[in-house]
Order: sequence, then structure tokens, then C-alpha cells
Amino acid sequence: MGSAREAALITLTACERQGAWSDGYLKKALREQELDKRDAALASRLCYGVLQNRLLLDWQLARFCNKRLEALDAPVLCGLRAAVYQILFLDKIPPSAAVNEAVELTKKYCRNPRAAGMVNGILRAMLRQKDLPEPEGCDKAETLSLKYSHPLWLVEEFIDTLGPEGAERLLEADNLQPPTAAQINPLRGTLEKLTEELRETGAEATPHPWMPGCLLLSGGGDLERLAPFQEGRFYVQDPAARLAVTAAGVTPGQRVLDCCAAPGGKSFAAAIDMDNQGEVISCDIHPHKIKLLQAGRDRLGLSVITPCRQSAAELREEWVDGFDTVITDVPCSGLGIIRKKPDIRYKDPKALEGLPQVQRGILSNCARYVRPGGVLVYSTCTVLRRENEGIVEEFLAGHPEFALEPFTLPEFGEQPGRITFWPHIHGTDGFFVAKLRRKG
Repeated sequence: MGSAREAALITLTACERQGAWSDGYLKKALREQELDKRDAALASRLCYGVLQNRLLLDWQLARFCNKRLEALDAPVLCGLRAAVYQILFLDKIPPSAAVNEAVELTKKYCRNPRAAGMVNGILRAMLRQKDLPEPEGCDKAETLSLKYSHPLWLVEEFIDTLGPEGAERLLEADNLQPPTAAQINPLRGTLEKLTEELRETGAEATPHPWMPGCLLLSGGGDLERLAPFQEGRFYVQDPAARLAVTAAGVTPGQRVLDCCAAPGGKSFAAAIDMDNQGEVISCDIHPHKIKLLQAGRDRLGLSVITPCRQSAAELREEWVDGFDTVITDVPCSGLGIIRKKPDIRYKDPKALEGLPQVQRGILSNCARYVRPGGVLVYSTCTVLRRENEGIVEEFLAGHPEFALEPFTLPEFGEQPGRITFWPHIHGTDGFFVAKLRRKG
């Protein structure tokens, strides 16, 4: 049986060495280390805390390390980051414990016999300097980049959109840990009954402040192991993503296409809004994701959902003009879900440059599946205008048979056909939704 710090180190090292995604690899490490709920929570806090503050941790470490940080072995660098994170951010952990554990893990995971002494020296020197300086850059953007550990290009994007104060509020929100949003399955019980069952498992469950049929969960450990989850009482979905389906306005008996469906939240929401009457075809291109869709459908008892392997970018002739509602939640930069997946912020911006072309192609292709008078929904989990409003405006310019249609949402009232959700304003993921109606 391992320790919380060891599980965090294994995950962080995998992220550093091979570009592993932290959420998936951490689950694997927690299972292998056989940690109890308390240690699993600490491992998660260490892993996500380091990723949320990596630029700041490295800025502090560079002041005490004689070598370039990039020259250090991955387990050494990740162990140092985890120790400094504990020293700077976790008041309940004695600094000496953080240092000692970092030294022992260095001995275990680094072949260089001198590495442990170096780790000990760096961390002890840091502890001797009681007042560490605040990060400071050449200008506002660089200072915010260091303080909140977001790459400079991304900070500049946010400042351009929100101004310096709004950008700082967003960066701060990105580094918070949001509770998990559980959407009730009304086919399997009431919100009150689900709340009671979840609290009996030890989870903290509170009604969402404005989203109907939604609970905010924390402290429940692995939700997928809970009986209410396994029995299909709820599924996990952020309120903003749920509201994309609310905006669509699907009704019982409709034929709905979810073009980029995995892991299935929008298909589940659509089937629920349809009272499990009609048809929802849920598409993905990966076989393992089709199995995920099938498992979710069966668990929730949503028999109207038919998973289908199909690329959203490739035309399927028999579907043309065939659906009342088509949902296109397209591949995107994911910059609206940094608070849940902190490593997304470190994506190479050059790798994101081709996304608008992909998004345009999917939207144009899937628009052909909307029947005259039907609805087309475009959504992303990013906040970049070029992936959101820019795509919709360009699409409308080339497709005069479609027009934005206002929709009404709980808490937000009537919207002019599109809305951007912001973590620091709405308490949701960063998310964009546009509703388009095809003329009859």
C-alpha cells in the first residue's frame, strides 16, 4: 500500500514525461496504491495543486536551484514541486514532513545517488527564507501569468476579452476546486430521495443554487462506486453543458442527433427532456467511447438512445433532413474547463490553430441533417471567440437558411440565440451555446 504523496508523484511524473492527462492517470495511480478516501483526497489535492500552480512553483524553485529546472530528472522536479506546493499552500501539513517525504521519494524514484541531497538542500534553504517574494513580471500580463500559473499567451487572450480585472477573476476561478454537479435522472426518483441517499454514503450533497434537478457533491470519494450512481439515479454534468440541451428545447417524440456525444451527458439530458420517448442517436468515432455511451444509457434506463459510430465531419446521406434537433458539441481547445483539468492550460497554442477549421467543417456537415423548421445547436467548452461567436457568425453568413433563435434559461432568462458561461461569473464551466433554427 502506497502513500498519497507517492501516488501524486507517479501521476505528475507521467504528465511531465509522456504528456499523460492527470485525471485519467491519477485514477489509475490511486487504484494501484490502494489508498483510503482520506489519502486519495490528499493525493488529488497535491496533483491538481501542483498543476494549477506549476509556473509559480517553478519561479520559486529557480531561485534556490543551481541547475536549470529542465535539466532535472522528472521525478526530482515533480517531487520538488509537490513539496513546495505543500509548503506554500497547505497549512495543515508540517513543512518538515513535506521535505522528508520528498527526500525519501527521490531516493526511491531517482537513480542519481546525489539527487536526494540536492532536494533536501533546496527545500531546507527555502524554509530558512521565511518570507518568499510575491511573483512579479515586467507587466500586468506577465505578473498574472506567474501568480496564477497560466501561460502568457492565454493571459493576454483573457485580458483582451475581459480586461485586466475580469481576467484576474477568471484566472483565480480556474485555480479553485469546483464541487461535482450531479444531474438527477427523474425516471429513477426525486431530488429529495437522491439527496438523502447520497448523504447516507458520506457525500455532502446540496441543491444547486439555481439549476433545477441538480445537486452539488463533495467528499464522496469515487462517485462511480456509489449505489445511487450505479443504479442510475444521477449522472455527472456541469450546469452549463446541461443548459445547452435546455436551450435546444427538445420535446417527447422528437428525433434527435448528438453528433459528438461521448461521454454522453447531452444525450442523457435530451432523452430525459423527451421523457424517454422518441429517438436519440449518439455518435462518436472511437469504439471504446461507444461502449461508454452504451453503459451510461443502460445504467440510466434511457432506452431511446442508440449509440452509433460515425464521424461528425463525414456526411451520412440517409440522415440528411432527418432530425428535429441536431446537437454539435464540437472538439475545441477546452479552455473553459481548466478548473477541472488544470493541465489543459499548458497546451501548445500552435496545436490549437487548426481547431476552427475542424469546427466549421463539423457544423456545416451536421447542419445538413436538420429538417426544415428544425433546430441546430452549436456548443463548446471553451471561451475563445474564434472558436465560438466567430464560427457561428461565419456559418450564418454562408447558410442564410439558418438564423439565431432566442431561448430562455433558468436563472438567466431570455438569451439572444447564444450565451457564453464564465467560471468567475456564473460558477459553471466556461462554455458557449448557440441555437440556430432552420427556416421551414
